[in-house]
Amino acid sequence: MNYKFSDRISSLQPSAIREILKATSDPSVIPFAAGNPDVAAFPIEDVKKISKRIFDEMPVTALQYGITEGYAPLRETVKNYVKKSKNIGRDFDSVIITSGATQIMDLTTKVFCNFGDTVICETPSFIGSLNCFRSYGCKLKGVPVEADGMNTDILEEKLKTSENVRFIYTIPNFQNPSGATMSYEKRKKLYELAKKYNVMILEDNPYGDLRVAGSDIPTIKSMDEDGIVIYAGSFSKVLAPGIRIGYIVAPSEVVAKMTVGKQAADTHSTMFSQILVDEWMKTTDFEAHIEKIREIYRRKLNLMCSLIDEKLGDFVKYVRPEGGLFVWCELPEKVDMLEFVKRCVDNKLAVVPGTAFTVEEGEKTNCFRMNFSTPTDEKIKEGMDILEKVKRSYV
Repeated sequence: MNYKFSDRISSLQPSAIREILKATSDPSVIPFAAGNPDVAAFPIEDVKKISKRIFDEMPVTALQYGITEGYAPLRETVKNYVKKSKNIGRDFDSVIITSGATQIMDLTTKVFCNFGDTVICETPSFIGSLNCFRSYGCKLKGVPVEADGMNTDILEEKLKTSENVRFIYTIPNFQNPSGATMSYEKRKKLYELAKKYNVMILEDNPYGDLRVAGSDIPTIKSMDEDGIVIYAGSFSKVLAPGIRIGYIVAPSEVVAKMTVGKQAADTHSTMFSQILVDEWMKTTDFEAHIEKIREIYRRKLNLMCSLIDEKLGDFVKYVRPEGGLFVWCELPEKVDMLEFVKRCVDNKLAVVPGTAFTVEEGEKTNCFRMNFSTPTDEKIKEGMDILEKVKRSYV
């Protein structure tokens, strides 16, 4: 059979991260390429107890169809949580529950973009979101990420010169892959520019609760008095990714269109997972759990960064992140990054080449991404020894 695939999918390439992760199926390979939460962060006993209670007390609700917008008690719980903790939500906003945060990228693009429209993204940026935008035939325009977030001068230039810009995509907290956090001043400027040029902002905040240093910065959505910000939240990094529950806070008119788009995709997110998340939020000490996660990641981030300084400090440049799951390292110009990554894999260490996160065709980078949440402390030490060995092969 000579298969004829659609134009929107035939040009897409497999995620470089997923391809590299295939190598980590070998238990001898150290997984610096992943982005999985530490399993010690999973509230397994809570999930066991809540799951039993759900099937003892509300089995039919858990197993029956639900409404597309999501389980009503969970929507109310999310609404109250983001209002209290992040000052998110105005009278014009609504909440819809999604099947993970990636579906938020899909619904936003489906609702706002026609083939050939433009999405402005930070560069580098999360490959899963970039591939989602590309799958709808969008033109992507990249704005460099600096230590304090997106370069807003270049952003305005892109807004001036790009045709049919539909939204700006940003990960303002501990950005994936760069680890950078956008300053308050740049968040305000980003909002002002979006308002000035009449485009939406898609604020993706999967790592916001994983701050291990510094102070919280107000979300862009908390500034939204004009209905121009779509806020993407997720329980994957604070509860468990396998549960696949995310949520959107956006203007009601936008949520209504997203609801129609979601009906064409999965009808509704799994009811059991929605009830589980709602019960977990209501019956456990959520704040204590978050602090436990932060302590785990604080220790592991500090360990990785101290070893980078010790073993690679004269070889790579990096900005120490204040949270999240990743460290982004820049190699010397004379070092071929892809060859460097290959040498790491040959030595049983998987890292992600920076080219996986570039936005525009032909964009150059000499960076690679490392994850500190997945490997154990011992594996972090072993992996950094391997990186030092690979470094020596150049020095």
